[in-house]
Amino acid sequence: MSASTLLFVAAVAVSAGFALVAAARDDRPGFAFFKPLTTFIILVGAAWLVQPGGQPYRSFIVLALALSLSGDLILVLPTERFAAALAAFLLAHLVYVAAFSLGSPIAARQLPWFAPWLLACGAVVAYAWRGLGRFRAPVLGYAAAISAMGWRAAMRGRAPALGRDGFGLALLGAGLFVASDMVLTVRRFRRPFRGAHELELAAYWAGQLLIALSIAG
Repeated sequence: MSASTLLFVAAVAVSAGFALVAAARDDRPGFAFFKPLTTFIILVGAAWLVQPGGQPYRSFIVLALALSLSGDLILVLPTERFAAALAAFLLAHLVYVAAFSLGSPIAARQLPWFAPWLLACGAVVAYAWRGLGRFRAPVLGYAAAISAMGWRAAMRGRAPALGRDGFGLALLGAGLFVASDMVLTVRRFRRPFRGAHELELAAYWAGQLLIALSIAG
């Protein structure tokens, strides 16, 4: 791992640490600063610091991170607009689907591998169903999108021309991103639990960071 990549990872860890402390202390100004800053650092690293990497794949990852950053910014506004943030993250997942499908196009024989992701996300939505209210339809669509994102990351390993290291990082990152969204769904719509917000954030940034690092693979 190059010095620039190590510096990148360290910067993400420090910023995420400050954000997690702010979240735990309910320090809203601090959280509003460090939450989008952490995602911004990951975006900058993916765009310029992580080397080498195929340009189309990098471009898709950077776009997905930019959409994620816009979602983070919406969520820390004084008047939160959850539906708008959900739309931004939905678009980010769709861009990740496109990124993970490069070199590994969707094929009928891959469809059975979609089922485990759908079942896992569907189980969480079913658990939170009573609390979803007007967000039922958007959350269903979002669950389908994140399931597709995880599935395409898993199928990326079936493309022999792609590096195995990059495949592993992308798959683990996608899995953590999906886990983060699962925790968010439970925390927001069904049963908040102690440390849920911090767990959600840690999985979110770890997932995004691993996906960014997959560029070098």
